[in-house]
Parts: sequence; structure tokens; C-alpha cells
Amino acid sequence: MDEATSQQGSEPEAAARRARFGTLPEPVRVEDMVEERPAGLPDPARTAYNQDEWLVRYCL
Repeated sequence: MDEATSQQGSEPEAAARRARFGTLPEPVRVEDMVEERPAGLPDPARTAYNQDEWLVRYCL
């Protein structure tokens, strides 16, 4: 048996493969791979920090 015949197999084997695996799935578009969500709500406690406050508390 040569390589081409051994790799292809017989017709019943090919039919069994097609029945089992079917066809390849449709390709996924790049646009469908990205999920866009709004960022989280702003945290007022995080932005309320005064950078100069520690100077007043600890240095004066």
C-alpha cells in the first residue's frame, strides 16, 4: 500500500468519519470575539482623598 492510499482509508471509514465529526464549525468573526461592557460605577470614596491632608495631619 502506498502512503496516499493508507492516509485516505477506505470509503466506509471516510463515511464513518463524516458521520461522526460532520463539518467544521462556521468561523467566528472578530467582532463577535470582543465583549463591550460599560466600566464600573465611580467610587466617591476613592476620589475623595486629598493629597495634602496628610501634610496637615502629620507634619504641622
